[in-house]
Amino acid sequence: MGFKQFCKDNFVAVSPKKLKKSDLHNVEISVEDDPFKKSAVIEDKKLDVESSVTESSESFRPHRNLKNRHIQLIGIGGTIGTAIFVSISGALFKGGPLSLFLGFTIWCIPILAVTASTAEMVSYLPITSPFIRMAGICCDDALEFVSGLNFWILTGSLIPYEIVGVNTIIHYWSDSYSPAITICIQIVLYFLINLFSVGIYGETEFWLSVWKVCLAVGLMFFTLVTMSGGNPLNDAYGYRNWNSPSPMMEYISVGALGRFQGFIACLSQACFTISGPDYVSSVAGESANPRKTLPTAFKQVFYRLTFIFIIGVLCIGTVCSPRDPHLIAALEEGRPGSGSSPYVIAMDNLKIKVLPHVVNGALALSAFSSGNSYTYCSSRVLYGLAYTGKAPKIFAYCTKSGIPLYSVLMSLCWAFLSFLEMNTQSQIVLVWIINLVTSSQLLNYAITMLTYTRFYAALKHKGIERKSLPFYAWFQPYTAIFGGFCTFSMIFISQYLLFYPSREYWAISTFLFAFLSLFVIIALFIAYKLVFRTKWKSVDEIDWELELQEVERDQAYFDELAYYDNNAKKPWYDKLIAILVGNNK
Repeated sequence: MGFKQFCKDNFVAVSPKKLKKSDLHNVEISVEDDPFKKSAVIEDKKLDVESSVTESSESFRPHRNLKNRHIQLIGIGGTIGTAIFVSISGALFKGGPLSLFLGFTIWCIPILAVTASTAEMVSYLPITSPFIRMAGICCDDALEFVSGLNFWILTGSLIPYEIVGVNTIIHYWSDSYSPAITICIQIVLYFLINLFSVGIYGETEFWLSVWKVCLAVGLMFFTLVTMSGGNPLNDAYGYRNWNSPSPMMEYISVGALGRFQGFIACLSQACFTISGPDYVSSVAGESANPRKTLPTAFKQVFYRLTFIFIIGVLCIGTVCSPRDPHLIAALEEGRPGSGSSPYVIAMDNLKIKVLPHVVNGALALSAFSSGNSYTYCSSRVLYGLAYTGKAPKIFAYCTKSGIPLYSVLMSLCWAFLSFLEMNTQSQIVLVWIINLVTSSQLLNYAITMLTYTRFYAALKHKGIERKSLPFYAWFQPYTAIFGGFCTFSMIFISQYLLFYPSREYWAISTFLFAFLSLFVIIALFIAYKLVFRTKWKSVDEIDWELELQEVERDQAYFDELAYYDNNAKKPWYDKLIAILVGNNK
């Protein structure tokens, strides 16, 4: 490939061809009858499978190149950021180890309801930006617009948050350089990783996520070894920190009310830290063999994340006391990087010298990986909105390698908010971002659960047996209703201090960023309905036939490839790899 052709394939974006029902009829997907040719064709086509399998690469649409192992690690890696290792120290101080453990454990229950409901809907129709586009298909075009805009703001605002996080972590070693240097380097790297084939992004994020999982598991082993006396001080401290001074700390008030408020602070931290099925859903339109891959990915990602978060907070409460003088000093001083991490504070207390630097380096990669995932998700959401006419058409333009170039560039514009860190009030800006993200994330879950209830009604109306779907969720539609109620309620519960009687926690800026997304979504929903005269769809009007035919055509191709692939001999280590990170199909 010449340089000119390379530039054309990766820097020239063209409007994608929108499929019509007529395009999907009379399409034959077959592999040649000669068994030797079959294997050759399969191996060739596995390497670059497009979302529109029977069209040429000139269709300029996202390609289905992400395999099962990519999807599982992207889902895990996109959720595990610096919050579970560093930012969680504030919640430990406010609530104590037991409140922290209970808050994260309890919040996993609504997230399970959200994940199960979303998995059923997305696995059946794995299209680009599925839970957003389904809002338009099953409910109202206005709801699709505001849902997509909300998720774009959510993922976009997390890009500068993680970029600032990386820079803060590096400051743990030295602050003798300008933050603009690392910020610019990260923006360029995000652009390059997301510019070329989605397979390159998937492979990059896969290995970065593996590193994050190794960090999380490694810190669990660190806790187990040191609490048993395996440390330079030979101090078998066990669960001593759970009673130093109390498992449940008082926060703001005293007595039972204070302990309850400490628990609410930990529950609010869990709402920010634990993500649901968003990131698995975001890659649905670019996943290979989606109806086989996605159900497994949804289940595995939830189980593994639940294990990492619940055992992780258990370890944090074990290694560090909520009233450790070093923890309090770190929070008051706003120490950079891992300096305020409960793990690093424990290492310092135990006179462990080198390990804090290893953890700090791992945290830098962890934050970088999260920012990379948010850049990808943000660009695909914007592409999905543009593809359905809910955003300017230019954002649907893709390069020959299937990358929505202008969506990537627009999403990266969020990264320039990182330069606010050069202002002395940057910490306040980060608090605003956390409030904005928490409310946007909860609102996104609530809208998705509303969409699922309409999807459920449509399945019933069309006579489609839910047990025949690729993923079958339990106790529906009550599971979705429960998940929607919990997530929507937490928008207000997490910000209850704004309405505290003494008014000492009231601030206009905090109030706006806490409820801005809700106000904006309501206003834009009403405005969109007035301008475009949309109406709420009845069950009879819900039609996903075009999307279903496109998905089934793609799936037929993958099913045929899988038939021959399943009969091929596999090396002994394939099963082990599949258990650890998902298979390579």
